[in-house]
Amino acid sequence: MGDKIVQKIPAKPEFIRLSKVGIYCRISSTRQEQLYSMAAQVSQLTRNVLHVPGWILQDIYLDFQSGADADRRELNRLLEDCRSGLVDTIFTKSVSRMGRNTLDLLNIIRELRSIGVRIIFEQEELDSSKYEEEFLITLLESFAQEESYNRSENIRWGLEKRKQDGTSGLYKRKCYGYTKSQDGTLTECPEEAEVVRLIFQLYLDGNSIISIIKILHEKNIPTATGKEKWCTQAIVKILTNEKYIGNVILGKTVSEEFPNKKRRKNVGQASMYLSEQVHPAIIAKETFDAVQTEMQRRSNVVIDDHGVRKRAGTRFVSRKFSSTQDENNDK
Repeated sequence: MGDKIVQKIPAKPEFIRLSKVGIYCRISSTRQEQLYSMAAQVSQLTRNVLHVPGWILQDIYLDFQSGADADRRELNRLLEDCRSGLVDTIFTKSVSRMGRNTLDLLNIIRELRSIGVRIIFEQEELDSSKYEEEFLITLLESFAQEESYNRSENIRWGLEKRKQDGTSGLYKRKCYGYTKSQDGTLTECPEEAEVVRLIFQLYLDGNSIISIIKILHEKNIPTATGKEKWCTQAIVKILTNEKYIGNVILGKTVSEEFPNKKRRKNVGQASMYLSEQVHPAIIAKETFDAVQTEMQRRSNVVIDDHGVRKRAGTRFVSRKFSSTQDENNDK
């Protein structure tokens, strides 16, 4: 027998799995230094995607808000694109960029894994598709959540401290009727102050909020933002704002417990801070108090002998309308 002929079968090229990648970046605010951070995140992650064989960049998703905010539109858009098959790999800087908290992140990971989508965390070099790394991911998120909580509490403490000692910038926050001087204090804006006095006087003269809005429109008096027509809420805010007698009350609203950031009216569950004669008054205290009493009278709410608030049987009718109605009845 002759020599055997051996034929070489070349090795197949390494199989490259194509991945449709979505880059997700988040910063907590739109301050300049944060915007620089966002640009750096996007630049670095984009370069990394382009250097991985088989990775195809589908889209970049950018959120400019706190991680504690439930309404992260770009993250929600990214998740929808994952569910529809447009993205099968999420590439993000770190574990702390994704979920609001540990449970939220864990739910996202497990939902995406069930539809074949993985999250790559660049900084920690973790891949959510590997079951053995899930514990480490959630552990790191727990640390990030605790750090965020401590930072939030420190900020809250600082804000409370400045309210207590009177150094908070909120005491000098501008509102309609005032302007800020060079040293940051509030001074009267003559034109707007006259409008404020007019609104208070019209209300005490018996005009309703709707009637006041109509009069301001007829007099071509624009709102603080230059709009032609005033809204009801703007008039109510002016009539109830203690700033017009020179005082400031801080703490009228409170934020919910971490990580929620929604604010609700403070009805006694937290301290409030009153600072008197902080700036020049536009309205006399007697006038202001008279308006508050009148607003309560018109509110159609009474307190019975048991201290229960309930609606009264009648409602307020402006004097102008009432007079017109009386004239019609006399005819």
